[in-house]
Amino acid sequence: MGQTPAAPAPARHYLVVAYQTLDRQELSEAIQERTAAGPADFWLVVPATRLVELAPLPPPMPTMGGVASIPDPEHDHQVAQAKLDTALQHLTALGARVGGEVGDADPVRAVKDALRRRQVDEIIVATLPGHLSKWLRQDIPHRLEHRFHLPVTHVASRA
Repeated sequence: MGQTPAAPAPARHYLVVAYQTLDRQELSEAIQERTAAGPADFWLVVPATRLVELAPLPPPMPTMGGVASIPDPEHDHQVAQAKLDTALQHLTALGARVGGEVGDADPVRAVKDALRRRQVDEIIVATLPGHLSKWLRQDIPHRLEHRFHLPVTHVASRA
């Protein structure tokens, strides 16, 4: 009698949250390592980080430096979408099965929203180096781990 072939290993599902580090080598390497370990699906969440443009103010409105920040959520979303599109092309070219979305400006809320629609085995948080990272100052990796009770891997870029 012949042996029945073993069922293929189920794919592991990863949620990756990143913004400035989407194009960094360290994140690409982390994704390639997981792809090499077995079937893997990745879902990128790119928070629509609030970018501010500085505009001169009329004389009666004193501010530090004579400028005010002007929030533009539509522009923020467009920038995040462009970053996501570029990352999807790059990671697909590396052989990863990947999709993604632009999320809330707050990375914790962005992850929460994504997890409402999908189950994942691990969250990967990609940040700038510690001395430059706003997300690390906000303790985002630990906050995600405690809030969602999932393994969280922090991938810091070297520069």
